[in-house]
Amino acid sequence: MARDNFIIAIDGFSSCGKSTVAKAIAKELNFVFVDSGAMYRAVTLYFLRNNIDFTNEQAVKKALDNIHIDFIPNTEKTLILLNGEDVSDAIRQMEVSDKVSEVSAIKEVRKALVAQQQQLGARRNIVMDGRDIGTTVFPDADLKIFMTADPLVRANRRFAELTLKGEDVTLEEVIENLAHRDHIDSTRAESPLRQAADAIVLDNSHMTQEQQLQFVLEHYNKKKK
Repeated sequence: MARDNFIIAIDGFSSCGKSTVAKAIAKELNFVFVDSGAMYRAVTLYFLRNNIDFTNEQAVKKALDNIHIDFIPNTEKTLILLNGEDVSDAIRQMEVSDKVSEVSAIKEVRKALVAQQQQLGARRNIVMDGRDIGTTVFPDADLKIFMTADPLVRANRRFAELTLKGEDVTLEEVIENLAHRDHIDSTRAESPLRQAADAIVLDNSHMTQEQQLQFVLEHYNKKKK
């Protein structure tokens, strides 16, 4: 079915700066930015807070019925609300990072959040980043970008981010966490992380944020023509 809106899907590995690029693109084009990863993190936070057994299908389904996630644009950043509570910082803690890939692999969780994500992009111009946006959520996206970077570069970026927030974590722990998440994300049965056949690869190991923005804008303009 034809649609009038434009969808940009940005997929890739953890700590590649997908959200940073997606936010910049959304701001430049006046599109709606949707951070799908934040949605999975919010679900993970809820599960951890409420001691939900990830392996208990009924418990997971019941919990999902009680989870409501919203995105609220703010002057500085988009706030992520979990049942009305601003959890923008809480979902970035290492405890959540350690479990989010495990939660993301649960079929019921993916089914529920993919449906929400598709509703968000039904009629609006959006930029959405995640692991399976161009392959599962919006396989008909107008522009697909697959982001990657050297593993050590990604780890150092993530370590710097956590340290800045006062998290007590070592670089070795971050490297281990990213490797673990990469493995789960790439090998899970439900919507694994993979590059869509028509996605454009963006390796930003040695690129500035401005260079990444211009890279995506260049391909956006080509698609619009």
